[in-house]
Amino acid sequence: MDEQRQGPLSPYRVLDLTDEKGFLCGRILADLGADVIKIEPPAGDPCRNIGPFYHDIPDPEKSLYWFAYNANKRGITLNIESDDGRGLLSKLVEKAHFVIESFPPGYMDSLGLGYAQLSQMNPAIILTSITPFGQTGPYSRYNASDIVEMATCGLMYLCGDPDRPPVRITFPQAYLHGGADAAVQTLVAHYYRETSGCGQWVDLSIQQAAFMTTFNASWFWELNKINLKRAGAWRTGLTSGVLQRQIWPCKDGYINMPVYGGVLGARTNRLLAEWMDREDMSDDFLRGIDWDNFDMGQLTQEVWSKIEELMVRFFKSHTKEELYSEALRLNIMVYPVSTPKDIAENEQLDSREFWLQIDHPELGETITYPGPAVRASLTPMLLRKRAPHIGEHNQEVYGELGFSRDDLIVLKQSGVV
Repeated sequence: MDEQRQGPLSPYRVLDLTDEKGFLCGRILADLGADVIKIEPPAGDPCRNIGPFYHDIPDPEKSLYWFAYNANKRGITLNIESDDGRGLLSKLVEKAHFVIESFPPGYMDSLGLGYAQLSQMNPAIILTSITPFGQTGPYSRYNASDIVEMATCGLMYLCGDPDRPPVRITFPQAYLHGGADAAVQTLVAHYYRETSGCGQWVDLSIQQAAFMTTFNASWFWELNKINLKRAGAWRTGLTSGVLQRQIWPCKDGYINMPVYGGVLGARTNRLLAEWMDREDMSDDFLRGIDWDNFDMGQLTQEVWSKIEELMVRFFKSHTKEELYSEALRLNIMVYPVSTPKDIAENEQLDSREFWLQIDHPELGETITYPGPAVRASLTPMLLRKRAPHIGEHNQEVYGELGFSRDDLIVLKQSGVV
């Protein structure tokens, strides 16, 4: 990739002191062109030990997780708990525009690096703190993993089969919501700084960020006094408790098709019923349904079970591609459920050059990465380079502060970098 092209944040520098709770925040700012400097302890960030690993070889320099969320960043090592380390960080803060961190509340203050102190070093600095429950409140001092956040935000209650305990989405999601929201709020603070000249402290609660994903359930309660529950491949909120299948098995996988009532669903339901009839996979019951007056609120489990039985049989007789192609022709709401392989081969993503090749000379090859999701004609988001090795840019970054190679050797021997 061309590292010379600039994004909208290219004049700005970010000091990234986060762990997995905030990696995505720094990655988004880096994709927008900011010079994001990932600061790790001298031995390396413990998150480098999160798998999976390149060729399944456990190695802190081969974590695919690290590759994904720290691409586009420079990397330095620094022991901020040492006096000299805090002094170096202070010098970096003077030349930075943003600091993002995910330490427990009070930790930065205990080092003399809280917002009050940072703003004295650099009045325009924006400090973004990403924590499980925010800086205040009765939970603020609690530790929490991603699964705890998924539970406390309410989303886990909605995930899983109705006859089994709640589950979380397989890959950690709450941390990603927190990191993404932190990036947005950091840019809001930046906009205010551009108009006022004032920096500020952004306090991000991962619980609150992840809670935003439950608004569908929240509004069902507010409007209908229906408490949505786990339903697996089904849905209950559109009816008085009937289990409606949303995910349908087909020959080579699954498709998604929601069945609605009223004006929204009448056309799609009718077209699907006619399609099924043309292939001799309907019956008198399905042909007799008045779709214009089909009321999901009055639907009984007996009626739905008859409809579902016919639809299951029909969908199982076709592949995802057959269903998708014909649904497009008929303008029916049917969507294939993509596997990772499907995504990698998706013609839409390929046409937008979404997949990018990033050089990893230390591995002797290039690796395919997903590119930025957003395009802007004048200020593009860019994927420029791989994630840094441990201390890879120490000489480069500390050299900007006037430190020589010999100075760094002394600092390394004393455990500062």
